[in-house]
This record gives sequence, C-alpha cells and structure tokens, in this order.
Amino acid sequence: MKVDLIVRGARIDTRDAERPTASALAVLDGRIVALDDEVDGLDARETIDAGGLALLPGFNDVHSHSVWFGTTLMEADLSAVTSLDDIYRVIEAQAEQTKPGDWVVASGYNPVLLQGLVPDRDALDRASGGRPVWIKHASGHSGQASSAGMALAGADDRAATPIEGGKIVLGADDRPTGVLEERAMKLVQDILLPYPLASLERALELATAQYAREGMTSVTDAGVAGGWIGHAPAELAAYQAARDKGLLRTRMQVMPVMDALSPIDGHAAEPARRGFGAGMRTGWGDDWLQLGPVKVFTDGSILGRTAQMSEDYEHCPGYHGYLQDDPEVMRTRVLEAAAAGWSLALHAVGDAALDFALDTIEEAIRRHGRPRVPNRVEHGVVVRQEQLERLAALEIACVVQPTFIHSFGEGIRGPVGQARADLSIRARSQLDAGMPLALSSDRPVVPGPPLLGVQSFVERRSEEGRIYGEHERITVDEAVHAATVGSATVTGQQARKGRLVPGQLADMVFLGAHPREVASSEIAAIPVRATIAGGAFTHRDPDVG
Repeated sequence: MKVDLIVRGARIDTRDAERPTASALAVLDGRIVALDDEVDGLDARETIDAGGLALLPGFNDVHSHSVWFGTTLMEADLSAVTSLDDIYRVIEAQAEQTKPGDWVVASGYNPVLLQGLVPDRDALDRASGGRPVWIKHASGHSGQASSAGMALAGADDRAATPIEGGKIVLGADDRPTGVLEERAMKLVQDILLPYPLASLERALELATAQYAREGMTSVTDAGVAGGWIGHAPAELAAYQAARDKGLLRTRMQVMPVMDALSPIDGHAAEPARRGFGAGMRTGWGDDWLQLGPVKVFTDGSILGRTAQMSEDYEHCPGYHGYLQDDPEVMRTRVLEAAAAGWSLALHAVGDAALDFALDTIEEAIRRHGRPRVPNRVEHGVVVRQEQLERLAALEIACVVQPTFIHSFGEGIRGPVGQARADLSIRARSQLDAGMPLALSSDRPVVPGPPLLGVQSFVERRSEEGRIYGEHERITVDEAVHAATVGSATVTGQQARKGRLVPGQLADMVFLGAHPREVASSEIAAIPVRATIAGGAFTHRDPDVG
C-alpha cells in the first residue's frame, strides 16, 4: 500500500485516551490511516523525519473574525500605540499613502492601553490633511471618526436622535466626540461598505496564512455577511472564491449573522422560518468550508460598558448596559432561525444578556430539539453559578476567550468589580460542570496565537501581571485539549478532527516543544515549526523533514 505521507521520529500527542502517544503516523487522502508499527511496510510519496519535534493535532480557534482580521493587515495598525500622539503619527503616515478625499482607515486601537483617552476629532483632521478618518476599536463594538468623517456620515446631525442599540457619544460640552458605539457605527459603515470581493479574498489569504504560521488548521469566523461586523453581503461568495483559488490555508466554519437571514416562505402548517432562500442551514458544506450556527448579537462589550449586566457597572449608578435590539424582535428571529434548522450562537457578554440568551435558546430547544452542531453562547464573560448549571443542563457551549485576560483583564475587572470578575471567563468551572471547553480568541479584538491562548488558560495573568480568577485556572493538558478536542466538539466536528488517530483528518502541528515541557510563562514562545492540513503542508520551516 502506498500512502501520501509518513512522519517518523515525532513525539506524537494523539489526544486519544486509549492510545495517548505515538512516534510515527501515515496519511492517505487527507486522513490518518496508521500509527506506530502499523506504518511499518508502507511506502510513501513523502517521508519526513521529525527529528524529535512534538506533534499535536492542529489547533482550532472557534471564535475569530477572519475577514475582519485580514482587512486589519491591510489598514493602518494602532495596536501598539501608547499615546494620543502615536495615533496622530500613524494616521498622518497612512494619510500620505491615501488619495485626497479617500478615507483613512485604522484598526486595532485599544482604549484600555491609553486609560480610556479619546483622540480629538479635530486633531485627527489635521493629522489626515482633511481626509475623513475612521478608527476601528479593537473590541469591534465602537469606532471613532474625525470631524470630516462625522460630517460625511451625518453623525453630528443625528446626535440628538436616539439610535436603537447604539449611541453617538457626547463630550462634556455636548459636542459629539467622534466615538460611535454599537449600531451607531452603521452611519460610517454605510459609506465604507461593502468591500470589493477581491479585497475580501485577499484578506482571507492573509489571515489564513497567519493562522497556518501559528499552528492552526481550523477556524470559525464568528459573524459574516451583514450587521455591523460584516464587510459585504456576499462574504460567503468571497470565501468560496478564496477556496476555489487555493487561498484558504485553514478549514473554515462560517457563521452568518442574523441580519443576513430573511423570512422563508413555507407551508401554512409549518412554523415561521428564517434563513437563506434555498433553505441552506448549519452544516451545509464540506470539511474545508462549512456553514456554522447563525450569530446573534444580544449586547455589546464590557470595555465599552455596553454589555447588559443585571447590576450596575462600578461607579456608574443606575447604568447597567443595554441590549442591541428589542428583545421580542430578537427572540422571534432566533426562533425562526431554529425552525429552519440553524444552530444558534448568541453573543452575550453581560449576565443579564445571558439570561435572555438562555431563555431564548431553551425555548428553541423545546420547540425544535437540539441541533447536531451545538448551540452556543459567545463570550459569556460574566456567568453566575445558576447560569453555568443551566448552560450545562441545556448542553449549550459557552465559548470564552482566555486571551481577554492577557490583553485587558483589568479593563474588565474595573467596570464589573471583583465579585463579578470572579465569575468571569470561566474555564475550570465549565470542565467541572461536564461542559466541553474550547479555545477561541475573538481576533482581531486581541492577539490570536493559539499557544498564547493555552498559556492564558493556564496562567490567567492580566495585562498588569495580576492573577485573574485563580480558581478558574486549568492545567496545560486541559488547555491543549480545549484547543483540539474541545474545539472540535463545540463545532460539532469531533468525529473527524481534534485527535491524531486513524480515520481522523490529517491536521497537525509540529512544535519545538510540547507545552507541558516548558514553564507556563514560556508556552506562547514555543516555535511552530510546521503545520499540516489534510496531509499537505500549509506552513513549514526549511529544516523540517
């Protein structure tokens, strides 16, 4: 028998309880077909000697934003700024490469790094030479325009008019600061969007190439094709074109946002349904490109204090955030999507929003049963104990982002206070409750390397080096399991990925060391030497093999 690839001399972590380690494996037609002595006697088109490298299943980020991340790689980068002057210098440099009258777009700005300081809208005009400026905040839940940008968007004229699910932020002088929260961002996005499909394909090429360099073989794009997070209604077409052109280096599960779904005509005896016109739903596709759950934004973010909490934010008496839409409208749409066969992924950051999400998903389960791809809650930053028990009982995955702690743990702890911080970004509690725990980043909101996520799960150290919820720490092996088997389980794909055993997809990563072999503080620095998806290298150092 001739196979496509044989790997020898590796220290293989199979993630399989019955056969946890191996030293050799064989691949045929994109799947693993043999381990250890089963490889003996096989001939291969390519045989590599791993030279003692650690070999793990490919990492799987179950909540990232690939189109968004890819576009940030083509925009001005504000992720490293430490002062307002830094911002103005970056905008000025980008403006020099931008035609007069065109928008200067920057991304990656994290206000936490500047203690909440807001760039002056008029200073942005001066830095850009009068070009309109749009700064995307890293959270994705707000952005900032220059005065020229505000004028083009008509935002100043709308300042006195309430916006459902959003806000035009005013300064002490009652003049808009340029910051647009949540759905108010649509005022600018209606001008900038949609992006050309060619730009989206390039964004996917850049994003997935970076994923491969970091050892990722699967990613879920948590919201495309509409809403404030989408870049074009035809983002799915861009995904398909990128796949056809060989630009995708990772397997992609894609979540359309609820805005992209519309009512579907059906028989009078059937419940109202919402989806794509032909009835496509979660699970449509193949091992490389698949429709995931429908994404629903119920609230915002803690950093922007737009997440809906059951109690007031610290030092904000009478204010506890808000939902992004009328709850009955959201509930109706969610139930219609469930009736059409969609799995549900409800963004719920605050615990009050989580109450709404749990009530709505429970009603969907009662009416239409549990879907094959698990229902999910995205983020679940603050989760009360009774809510955790309810998540487990309803078999709803709670997709947390450990790297939030590393990037802005104190930015969360401050607004919610210590008591609620102790109930946030829960990992140990999920495992103890019998829930599957997955790895996700929410990139580009925070840095997305999966090894950094593993380290953050283990250490739980904030941007200031303080421990954030020591009682929620998990072990290195549990964190690696989350990045592989747990992620496959949460995305409904555990039957074909997440482990290195015969029959599973040949998705794997070669590391300079196994995460358990280094100090926890060094996990993120482990070199990713090569990545394989479906038996083919998507990243490879020259000396591997």
